[in-house]
Amino acid sequence: MRPVAVVGTGQTIHVQRRTDVSLPEMVREATDAAMLDAGVTPADIDAVVMGSGPEIFEGVNFPDHWLGPAIRMAGKPVIRVETGGTAGSTTGIAAFHHVSSGVFDVVLAVGYEKLSDGDVLAGMSRCYNPRWDRDFASGAVGLAGLQARQYLDRHSQAREEHGAMVVVKNRHNGTLNRHAHLRSEVTVEDVMSSSPAAEPLKLLDCCPSSDGAAAMVLSSERRARKLCAHPAWFVGLGSCSESTYAPHMDIAYPESCVRAAQQAYQMAWIYDPPAELDLAEVFEAFSFQELVWCEALGLCRPGEAGRLIESGATELGGTIPVNPSGGALCANPIGACGLIRQVEAAMQVMGKAGEHQVPGASRALAHAWGGALQFNSVTIFSSEL
Repeated sequence: MRPVAVVGTGQTIHVQRRTDVSLPEMVREATDAAMLDAGVTPADIDAVVMGSGPEIFEGVNFPDHWLGPAIRMAGKPVIRVETGGTAGSTTGIAAFHHVSSGVFDVVLAVGYEKLSDGDVLAGMSRCYNPRWDRDFASGAVGLAGLQARQYLDRHSQAREEHGAMVVVKNRHNGTLNRHAHLRSEVTVEDVMSSSPAAEPLKLLDCCPSSDGAAAMVLSSERRARKLCAHPAWFVGLGSCSESTYAPHMDIAYPESCVRAAQQAYQMAWIYDPPAELDLAEVFEAFSFQELVWCEALGLCRPGEAGRLIESGATELGGTIPVNPSGGALCANPIGACGLIRQVEAAMQVMGKAGEHQVPGASRALAHAWGGALQFNSVTIFSSEL
């Protein structure tokens, strides 16, 4: 495989409802920003990979059919991928393979979701098997509540306050991120006293519903060295799936996440993730998921994520900052969220993260999950090949 780098990134602002733009206009904001950052024009792009959630999330069938011309890519190869919440990260991984294969030199990856145009709750419920699952299907919040309850029941030292600490940390980081949907501080007391959502989760333990898009320009090594002084190199990739609701599936320590991380670490020659990574951007749509992912990704031992958050290690100035951007708890346009994690990780190693920059960051991890927790992907970026 050829070396591949991110040479440009772009995001829209992420808000509850973008009434000022249509879906194609919103997507073009992100792609134009990424191409401007990379110093390329549509004529320089060889192919486009798009990703979004199920069509019902956008409110129309086949939402991508007008996006090629809208972003000035008519006549280019365009494909769309969809793997639920991991659609954005799958988009970045597919774009990587487009370039690493040698077929294309410069590829545009874009993830998007305009949730305010669709019916997210209906989409979450109707994805379940009508015979076996739909009678008790409760959408993402119910599933995340079950995940959090299993985690708490398994680890006696874990407390509900640990989830609240995650929210406090990430909401603080979100105040430093100009693209974030939620940009206000909260306290542990605020989280603990907020309305019940799905026990043990409360309202402030949950992500917002956001409109937004993100994009990045990928290129081969030859082009990258000409286009960008400090590219973000792909050095590790991992992706894994497992059965939905299989009796053996452990949603408090998903095997698919563990395996995806192992694949990425092996490719990147990483043996001690907490020591060799400078930060992680993980897809924590719900507070306790950050604790689960930290353990499954090997950032700490099983059952020790609560101590990790208590120690301050995952804060912006800590030894292994987690979600310096504020994460999905501060913005969650679902189909774009996995790509946002990749964009944020790439920006960190490129030194372009602005107020939430981790000083001296040279290796960053991006994670995403999707479906009923059965899809997981991990991407590792480095400032050096």
